[in-house]
Amino acid sequence: MPTEVVVTGLGAVTPYGVGTARFWEGLLSGRGTAGPITHFDAESFPVRFACEVPAFDPLAHLPRKLVRQTDPFAQFALVAAREALAQAGLLAAAAAHEHTGAQEPAGGQEQERQPLVDGVDADRIGAVIASGSGGLKEMTGQYERLRAGGPSRVRPYLSIAMPLNMGSGQVAIRHGLRGPSYSVVSACASGGDAIGSALDLLRAGRADAVVAGGAEAAINPLTMAGFAAAGALSRRNDDPGRASRPFDADRDGFVTGEGAGVVVLERADHAHARGATPLARLAGYGVCNDAYHPAQPSPGGEGAARALRLALADADLGIDDVDHVNAHGTSTPPNDRTEAQAIRAVFGARADSLAVTSTKSAVGHLLGAAGGIEAVATVLAITQGEVPPTLNLDRQDPACDLDVVRGRPRRLRVRSALSNSFGFGGHNAVLAFRAT
Repeated sequence: MPTEVVVTGLGAVTPYGVGTARFWEGLLSGRGTAGPITHFDAESFPVRFACEVPAFDPLAHLPRKLVRQTDPFAQFALVAAREALAQAGLLAAAAAHEHTGAQEPAGGQEQERQPLVDGVDADRIGAVIASGSGGLKEMTGQYERLRAGGPSRVRPYLSIAMPLNMGSGQVAIRHGLRGPSYSVVSACASGGDAIGSALDLLRAGRADAVVAGGAEAAINPLTMAGFAAAGALSRRNDDPGRASRPFDADRDGFVTGEGAGVVVLERADHAHARGATPLARLAGYGVCNDAYHPAQPSPGGEGAARALRLALADADLGIDDVDHVNAHGTSTPPNDRTEAQAIRAVFGARADSLAVTSTKSAVGHLLGAAGGIEAVATVLAITQGEVPPTLNLDRQDPACDLDVVRGRPRRLRVRSALSNSFGFGGHNAVLAFRAT
């Protein structure tokens, strides 16, 4: 029997704001978050809207020096990780602040380090936080400074703000996590693969607990221009609130989102020994590659179906044991169709009563952070007994013949659930969660 691994903490920064409470409330409300881009002047861009984190002031949550050292993607990671660690009861300073994303003292004057509670071996606590793009704002901003003023204008913090590993690296530094720490990069499967990699670390005995997930801040001129040129983005500039419409017959592309989603995974015996409350079990992980095309999914969703089967087998679950799937559901025509085909291929007639939803309909596509935030949503569906609706599903595509939750949340006892993440490069990652 593999080592039992449980989730003991959740953290989120999303287009609903800071904290898992705001995230969950927003999802259940059926309120979308897409709107005109404010991060830069997008007037001349073919796509002028996205799902931004609203009014995010990093100095309300992080020390001034740390803010200067970090790109927004790492700031999102730090804030989400702190919430997750606090809920897990692993932070010595957690008693001073609620684990709901509440602001710390204004002006960046709070302590720079927030160590773990006494009695926890920091050498065995790790961090695996993914990003698909890393420090884009830092990289593009400093390139403009280089072009305008020459090499002397580039700030020294570029070297530590730009790399993709600095989400996990800065989290480890701030909280003194001396166990395994690295980043995973597999495009839009990155967050799911980070959590799956953390599961592997715990099962292998390399750590007692791992902070895992994804962080992304890619609402950037370069990225928005590139995805638009590739035809991946919805172009509903006149109606952004209805642009992200997974499984709908009239879907025309995804909407870019930003933020971070983080879980604390822990060996069950370690959590029990320190009196932590498990939220759910992470029972399985399926990972594979289509080996087909850099951007298009394999025909019929063959690769996604293989990842689903691997996750079920790893978790020792049958198709009748699963009640809910948090779909990758990007709102792009080929991806939604092939994902539906994959779910149908694996679950057969069971797919007719398998509650499926796409978080991306509400908060957009968080790219490398998508798997992290969707894992948080999946655990909340288990603990709260509700599956959030998929927004903007007016006319379901007959090729996506699934039981997609729509209109309002569905009350449901979720015994087991899957969270799907698929990415450019043919990457497929599926996480299997079980109720405790």
